[in-house]
Amino acid sequence: MMFNTVLGIEIALDPNIVKIGDVLITWHGLFTAMGIFVGLNVILRLARLRSLDEDNIYTLALVAIPSGIVGARGLFVIEHWSYFSGSPLDIIRVNEGGISVWGALLTGVIVTVCFAKWRNYPLRVLLDICGLGMILGLAIGRVGDLINGEHLAKATDLPWGVLYTDPDSPAFAHSLAFGSHHPATTYEMLSLLSMFFVLLPLFLRFLNRWSGVTFSFVAIGYAVTRFFLTEIRLDSPEVFNGFVAPQIISGVIIIIVVPLMLLWVKDTDSSRGITQS
Repeated sequence: MMFNTVLGIEIALDPNIVKIGDVLITWHGLFTAMGIFVGLNVILRLARLRSLDEDNIYTLALVAIPSGIVGARGLFVIEHWSYFSGSPLDIIRVNEGGISVWGALLTGVIVTVCFAKWRNYPLRVLLDICGLGMILGLAIGRVGDLINGEHLAKATDLPWGVLYTDPDSPAFAHSLAFGSHHPATTYEMLSLLSMFFVLLPLFLRFLNRWSGVTFSFVAIGYAVTRFFLTEIRLDSPEVFNGFVAPQIISGVIIIIVVPLMLLWVKDTDSSRGITQS
């Protein structure tokens, strides 16, 4: 087979690691599980530093993780309803792929808010520590996307473009037809890691004085990242006036979170008797 490429990084790994009975273990699944494990441990460590009950964190995880999977699949189905409306049984075939990160994150936030209200937990503190764990976990999960060839992107002749040569890779046909393409999920991973390693020390040193601000920076940073990276991704149908669903969601998140963050800062300063001169 001839690939249309001059420059690029060849990825020849089989996306499937091993099949045990009817269970297929893929690189995507492995790194997703690793991301959940590491992210949860970050949340637990930060919870200890903030003197929060760890049992409540475990309880939240038991609810939020499966809810996030349902939300991730649900938003993907909505985005691609033109297909699923004609094949409704495919909605439950999650093992064949098709999830939306925004669906998982939004569902996770909703579950966290409800949990905090139910257990009388400090919501904004909980959002801060969960936000930090989430971006690190998501970054680790994106490694599996890179290996498997998930989420197709526009072709490029840049030297770090990726080319998938294993026939089982979701990106194999795309690579065969167009050559190397942008490693969009790797760009996202680098953005997430940058946010984590900048925000974590800031949170530990002084951002924790304003509960909810760290979460706000996480939400805004990820929304900006997804808005611009979606320009080079090819896996979301257009929804409105040239924009795709992840871009619209990103815009709405920014519009909501920016004033909310300012309100939280003002509320915290007011409660401490700090006034603006």
